[in-house]
Amino acid sequence: MTNPVNSKTARRRYRVVQWATGNVGSRALRRAIEHPDLQVVGVYVYSANKVGHDAGELAGVAPIGVRATNSIEDVMALKPDCVLYMPHVCNYDEVCRLLQSGANIVTTRMEFQNPAALDPAMCARVEDACRLGNSSIHATGSSPGFITEAMPIVLASIQRRFDTLTINEFADCSSRISPEMLFEMMGFGKKPGAANQAHLDHAKLSFAPSLQLVATALGLPIDRFEAHGAVGVVREDLHIAAGVVRAGTVAATKTTLSGMRNGKALMSFTSTWFVSTDVDTSDGQKWVFRTPSGWQVILQGDCPLQLDISFPVAPENYADMTPGLTAHRPINAVPYVCEAAPGIRTTVDLPQIIARLG
Repeated sequence: MTNPVNSKTARRRYRVVQWATGNVGSRALRRAIEHPDLQVVGVYVYSANKVGHDAGELAGVAPIGVRATNSIEDVMALKPDCVLYMPHVCNYDEVCRLLQSGANIVTTRMEFQNPAALDPAMCARVEDACRLGNSSIHATGSSPGFITEAMPIVLASIQRRFDTLTINEFADCSSRISPEMLFEMMGFGKKPGAANQAHLDHAKLSFAPSLQLVATALGLPIDRFEAHGAVGVVREDLHIAAGVVRAGTVAATKTTLSGMRNGKALMSFTSTWFVSTDVDTSDGQKWVFRTPSGWQVILQGDCPLQLDISFPVAPENYADMTPGLTAHRPINAVPYVCEAAPGIRTTVDLPQIIARLG
């Protein structure tokens, strides 16, 4: 495929629609408005209170003369080159209608990160919609996405022997003002049992397909995945930016997903998210809590590598920074997906995504 950011290639503008304007979606909308090669022509919203509002207003910038709608027919009538599809729940009927209409999709929905992990009938349905619309769909974000696919592929490019890949993710959420995310999605403030199981399910659904994608591309497909987790319970009531975490409830979670090959862990991903480090752990182990938040990536091979990534921002700016971690890579992927062959396109299929910053 043609590299859309090659300096020798004539630049074009891509007509995009932002689908959903939550925490990540509104950040994506703002960056799309600011992007020199993107033209925001529409916005799809779920809240009736947002219908008719200007896209600039929803993104926190000046009005741009584009009004939000809650009609998929309105979106398809705009004939966008790409839809930035970022809802909390995937609707396959919507996705297939958009693809069949000719709109490419870049999404943060991880159902599409590895077509081999999709239900075969659903995968065939999506591929058929892509064929009929001459369109493509690509899923990406920060985690999974950047840290589980883009980064390992780059690190593996100087190896001729690949022993293990270990990814550790650390997230201090104590300063985040996101009650729904922390208390409902992450399970902080809940009794230990339910929160632990939810994280195990999430790891298998979102991270296993991502790691398998990379392992298969390297010629080292994973035989099976194992997940285990633990929680940290706070001893006293804890007041954080998003609210109160009561004594005896979850204030830290640790989940490890291991991709097993020939009886050994080839790849593992461990997430440690917390609002307090002063906790009693359910596995009885002393956990490592790292601040500032970020990742540690260790690749053992014939050229061993260790990479430590942190987010050097002040605590008061952390909540404003984090939506970009998920929103920006999809924005940068738009030109590549629009120029890709029809179908579900993965990180392995596309060229290395280069951000157009000027």
